[in-house]
Amino acid sequence: MKVHHQVRTFEKILAEYDHKLPLHRFLVNYYKQNKQMGSSDRRWASRYLYSYFRLGNALSELPLVERLAVADFLCNPTLSLIISEYLSNLVSAIDQPLEVKLKRIEECYQSFNINQVFPFAQTLSPSIDKMAFLYSFFIQPNLFIRVKETHLPLVKKMLIDQDIPVNEISPVTLSVPNGTKLDQIISDQHLYYIQDLSSQQTSAFFEPHMYDYWWDCCAASGGKSLLLHDLQPGIDLLVSDVRESSLINLEERFRLGGIKKYQKKVLDLLQNNDQVLHDFSFDGILLDAPCTGSGTWGRTPEMLTSFNEQKVSYFNNLQKTIAGNIIKYLKPGKPLIYMTCSVFKAENEEVVAYLLENYPLKLEKMELIKGYNHKADSMFAARLIKHTD
Repeated sequence: MKVHHQVRTFEKILAEYDHKLPLHRFLVNYYKQNKQMGSSDRRWASRYLYSYFRLGNALSELPLVERLAVADFLCNPTLSLIISEYLSNLVSAIDQPLEVKLKRIEECYQSFNINQVFPFAQTLSPSIDKMAFLYSFFIQPNLFIRVKETHLPLVKKMLIDQDIPVNEISPVTLSVPNGTKLDQIISDQHLYYIQDLSSQQTSAFFEPHMYDYWWDCCAASGGKSLLLHDLQPGIDLLVSDVRESSLINLEERFRLGGIKKYQKKVLDLLQNNDQVLHDFSFDGILLDAPCTGSGTWGRTPEMLTSFNEQKVSYFNNLQKTIAGNIIKYLKPGKPLIYMTCSVFKAENEEVVAYLLENYPLKLEKMELIKGYNHKADSMFAARLIKHTD
């Protein structure tokens, strides 16, 4: 039977996945190595694996396939062979709202506890709606693209012409279903770049001015710098990262985004960089700090079961050290924009409190940007101003 073939495929891939790579990258490699798998087999295997991991640690005592059936039922509005075979009593509820489906699972499985989906809830930033956050793990996030306002009607039409469901979030932001193959639909890569909605919303904290000199100190592939440049094309910009490979990717994104006026440096911000930066001073610093990435686990639900909670303390120390090492390069009266894609208070509010206590900074504003209400990632941002005296 086809359902048994799907089960065997799921079990085989799950057994081979060792969590060393993000699941999506592992699957790309796996499918390349197993070219005998047809597109239907790949599609169902991916659906089952992501559904399975979205259940986190809940119902861990169930047999593997029954647990998969529960997860697939909760995560999808359409039936699968596995739901029909192993959870036939709930087939009629497949298109019900998530709240109804969760109630049905609670009735069938008294041991079900939604708090076990994300077992670190006691460490969340205080402004998070815990239940809404937990519900979000059963929903696939959208893919968000940033488009120049003049290009948005054209890009939107291209997507609609290919029958892609598209929502206009703002004059520069569109959302489409995750997995949309944009490169096959929009041939001109100058027209857009991929950036999560919450990441785009951090730009409200930047407030650059003409002729400012800004430093994006953990630039990665340059997403925040692109936002900064969109706000104020007249700035000067230094970008740095500890990984040279990230700066190579950044160069291509800057080329497509039209950024030409910048310097780049490979810097380890855990070290003393005075010899390189001794005569530098900045009108603003973007610190998109290394973090657990817990605000993005809706996209990478495999992290729910593989994450080691001790890493929170590790990143907390890393963030405080990096911030402490860069503040001296900030001009008085100018902003440090501290950001993470974490939902843990130890990486967010606690780091801000540490910086306010130990450095000449005052807090202007901070926010946990709640992407879980918009099928997006969640991010934290704080704007801190260096004292003038």
